[in-house]
Amino acid sequence: MSTKVDEKGEITLSKEILEAAGIHAGDSVILRPRLDGGVVVEKAGSHASGDAYRAVLEDMARRKPFKGFTTDELMAFTRGED
Repeated sequence: MSTKVDEKGEITLSKEILEAAGIHAGDSVILRPRLDGGVVVEKAGSHASGDAYRAVLEDMARRKPFKGFTTDELMAFTRGED
């Protein structure tokens, strides 16, 4: 999905992007530049504190989306190995 920058340097985010990020009219956003030249747009306050953000990351790390596979089996599968 792409959008153009207008004369004032402004962009319009699509409804789908806004909904996915939980951004509503009047919300503040944070723009984070990436080393590859991209930009990450986040709803301001989506991670109230470092501790809350760390808790989210720790929860994600505990998830096991591929139950019944070892890491080696999963890596072999993704590489197409027998």
